[in-house]
Amino acid sequence: MWHRCWLILTGIIFAGSAAADDGWRYYGGDQGGRHYSDVSQIDRENISELEVAWIFRSGDVEAFGDVMENTSGQSTPILLPEAAGESLVYCTPFNRIIALNPDSGTLRWQFDPEIDRGGDRPFRCRGVSYAEELRVATGSHCRHRIYSATHDRHLWAVDAVDGTPCAGFGEKGSVPLFGEEGYVPGDVSTSSAPVVANGVIVVGSSVVDFARLKTPRGTVNAYDSFSGALLWQFDPLPGISSSGGANVWAPMSVDEKHGLVYLPTSAPSPDYYGVRRPGDNLYANSVVAVELASGKVRWHFQHVRHDLWDYDSPAQPILFNWTREGEDVPALAQLTKQGFVFVFNRLTGEPLWEITEQPVPPSLIDGEQTAATQPKPVAPPQLLDPNLTPAQAWGLTAWDRNDCARQIRELVNLGNFTPLSEQLTLMFPGSLGGANWGGGALLGDTGILLVNVNNVPFSGRLIPVRDDVSSAQEKQEHPGAGQRMRVTMQGSGYAVDIGALQSPLGIPCNKPPWGKVVAVDLFRGTIDWEAPLGSVHELGPMNSPFQINLGTPNLGGGIATAGGLFFIGATMDRLVRAYDTASGEVVWDFELPVDATATPMTYVYKGRQYVIINAGGHQMFKRGYGDYLFAFALADKK
Repeated sequence: MWHRCWLILTGIIFAGSAAADDGWRYYGGDQGGRHYSDVSQIDRENISELEVAWIFRSGDVEAFGDVMENTSGQSTPILLPEAAGESLVYCTPFNRIIALNPDSGTLRWQFDPEIDRGGDRPFRCRGVSYAEELRVATGSHCRHRIYSATHDRHLWAVDAVDGTPCAGFGEKGSVPLFGEEGYVPGDVSTSSAPVVANGVIVVGSSVVDFARLKTPRGTVNAYDSFSGALLWQFDPLPGISSSGGANVWAPMSVDEKHGLVYLPTSAPSPDYYGVRRPGDNLYANSVVAVELASGKVRWHFQHVRHDLWDYDSPAQPILFNWTREGEDVPALAQLTKQGFVFVFNRLTGEPLWEITEQPVPPSLIDGEQTAATQPKPVAPPQLLDPNLTPAQAWGLTAWDRNDCARQIRELVNLGNFTPLSEQLTLMFPGSLGGANWGGGALLGDTGILLVNVNNVPFSGRLIPVRDDVSSAQEKQEHPGAGQRMRVTMQGSGYAVDIGALQSPLGIPCNKPPWGKVVAVDLFRGTIDWEAPLGSVHELGPMNSPFQINLGTPNLGGGIATAGGLFFIGATMDRLVRAYDTASGEVVWDFELPVDATATPMTYVYKGRQYVIINAGGHQMFKRGYGDYLFAFALADKK
């Protein structure tokens, strides 16, 4: 994407809530995905003293070799309570579960489910889940359990203390997750951790995008946490037999007190053509609150009707409390790829910021019936500006700026939610967002939400094809930086061609930053600050000796702490950074061996605060891979 801009660019630059025990017991810090720790040992004043405490390597690189090119290091560890062994536990892209000593990073145990690695779907694992099983006697095997949903669609329960399978769970510790939808390697997998509460495990799925008119159904399954028996299923597309998907691939959230689980659902298949799935396609592209005990829908909100843009619900719903007019309201914030933040009463679904109806353009494809309007919150503001006109074209020189202006002028561009046609169409944001699975970090009870955002325009079109003739299909789920992707949506009569909108120099046609962190005040409905996220200094044919902070595409999330810091990797520059949460200033960074596209975590163990991040690279970025887990702490002055 950037390979021809480096010399010109450098020349211009030279010339010009966490758990009460200070742990991190869940993927998102707590069951509500706040990505926040009330630990403050590391703060704005001493962040310069942060150093590497230890490094652990999982061994995946040595064991799997070139297969690592098809992996993404996305796992966020959890810290178990003392009764469960007090280990730091995470998963590798091949679903190996590893438990470490929290203060030294030495191995305590590991469990390998030996997954079926068939198919070409990328390997990833965002995390594992922990629960204490009260139906097992105290001190007995598998009283404390780790649950993991694997790439090859099995749900495992292993003992948290020694990592051996729980014999009474399913068959020898595992339950097959596939059912009526069947299972073909590469068609259905699992990326996000299951959620466990009140004796119930809820598991989503990751379903192949783009490939066919009808893909496997994104059924959500719930199991008994003791036996593995199936308790209930949720069908995200009731009454729609001609489509599939609408699966829950992003992390889910749980309100354990009120017995609700919140499901962020994705687009129905195929993502960019909806003639064979008329109507709004409920419950796709929604946040759905279902009863944990029964799977019954309590309320739902659909943020995209009849999706033609691959605007999945990309992030974990964030649960928090909002004091409004003297009343404490249990609230939920849902981030979207469009850059919207919808806020609701999480018990009733009532919007806490008014939602308006935005008229949107009709489709130019025969038989396509787009929704007449799409929902848009009056506040907070959209986290990126989706408008891009020829006059707004950006470039390093007049030559490439004029070329971008020409490209933009030739695009079909009728604003938000312009559907694809046989003419090249602006897609801004594209399928990466806006926000993605990294979600946001809520600053305690302040209502300030920190979100990392992609800000790169794409273009796309539908290409008529004969259904009996297959066209080239790249082995990827989304176009990466600087790439175009062409995939036949088999059975639709169309292939889709999508890629970044960029100049002849290989850089985006819009004004930077192309990745950013945004501080959103949920209570006031305003933006507090924005700051670039990512440097392009490694994205040319040669590395620059200094950072060039114009922002990069980013995947992964950040965490906030009571020390006034926001830690995040996510970028295409191998750096992990800490931002001052009050100002957006970068106050610390560290260069890793490979990109860190995982969300970090933090905890205090034996009186010392650690910040942990997984550095494994991302198959979409194509910038190398690794198997590192880095721990940072303040310099030990003993």
